[in-house]
Parts: sequence; structure tokens; C-alpha cells
Amino acid sequence: MYNILICDDEKDIVSALRIYLASEDYNLFEAYDGRQALKVIEDNDIHLVLLDIMMPELDGIQVISRIRENSNIPVIFLTAKSEDTDMILGLNIGADDYITKPFNPVEVIARVRSQLRRYMILGSAPVKRNVLAAGDITLDDMSREVCLMGEAVSLTPKEYGILKFLLENQGQVFSPAEIYSNVWKEDAFGAEGTVAVHIRHLREKLEIDPENPRHIKVVWGQGYKIE
Repeated sequence: MYNILICDDEKDIVSALRIYLASEDYNLFEAYDGRQALKVIEDNDIHLVLLDIMMPELDGIQVISRIRENSNIPVIFLTAKSEDTDMILGLNIGADDYITKPFNPVEVIARVRSQLRRYMILGSAPVKRNVLAAGDITLDDMSREVCLMGEAVSLTPKEYGILKFLLENQGQVFSPAEIYSNVWKEDAFGAEGTVAVHIRHLREKLEIDPENPRHIKVVWGQGYKIE
């Protein structure tokens, strides 16, 4: 029996999907926000996830980024037509398919069957990926690809190293010397200017408004962080 997680903050949608899938003899789990979904996946052997994009706590984009850090279980996005941009970003991060609301029950069952067949019967072996994300910025350390809103962005090796280091430590503030020693792997002697230049280039490439960055921020007198 396959274990399927249905995650949507609207209980009526979860109930409807449960009714659609009940006849298929699946073992169904429910969650109503992103944190609940990750907890269910952590505690159970889940074979497929039906995942809403717009949710409280953690949204669908953040949830699939966490899932793809160590699992390639099928994820089907539940999306409204107005969420096309988020859906495209999700597919680039690692979603396998999507279903547009309102749902067609026959389509739901067909897409679930198709993804389970690919994963369970055709032998999709688990892979470990390290996908990091902050808002519209994603970094796949397996392919060394950085994307902004689903579009690939070209970074230099040192820019990539700084971004990865900050993404791995989201919310923490690091001085230029700490960033330099962690990325360049050598002692930082007067390296503040070098780090500042690389941070400026990262903002120009990854921030919609580099002068008012949403993610790569300076904490005056202390250093830099990403959030």
C-alpha cells in the first residue's frame, strides 16, 4: 500500500482529495501547513506528496526545497491559475507535476498513478541533493546551479561560495573576515573590501533592487546575512 501525503491549508480541499483517492486503496496522510508536511515526511515512509503552493508557516516552494535535500519522492503541486510563476519556480526546484484548481477527479487519480508508477515500479533510486533556497533564490549544489525565480544565474566561483555559505547559515550574521576565511580557505588580512565587492556583485545578479536588497543584507558594524 502506497503512502500519500495531502498538504493544503484549506481543509475542504484536503477532504475532497481524500475522497478522490479513497477508492484507490492508498494510505493517506494529511497536513495543513508546510511544517506539518515536513514532520509527516520525517516520521513516515511517504511515497508521494500532493502539495499546495500558498500555505502558512512554510509555503510549497520552501517545503519542496527541504524535501529535495535528501529525497526524490514524487511531488505534485496543487496550484491556482494565478500562481503560474510560483508553479514554474517549483518545477525548476524539483516538483514532478502540477494540478490546477479546481480539480478534475479523474485527472488527479491519473497523475498520482503515473508518478507512483515512475517512482515505485520504474525504479527511481533515492538521490541526495543539497538544494538551498531563500525566497526567489535557489542553489543546487549537486549541479552547482543558481536560479532567480527559476532562471539560471551565472556566478563566479567565489560568488557561488559566498552565496552557498550564507544560505547554509540563513539568518546568521558573519563578518567579512569570517566569510573570507570560510570561502577562500585562508586567513583574512584586510579582506573586507574583497568581500564587499563580491557581495555587491551578488546583489546585482540576485536582487530585483540591489540598492534595497530583500535577501542579501548588511548588518551595520557586524557583517552580512541572508534571509
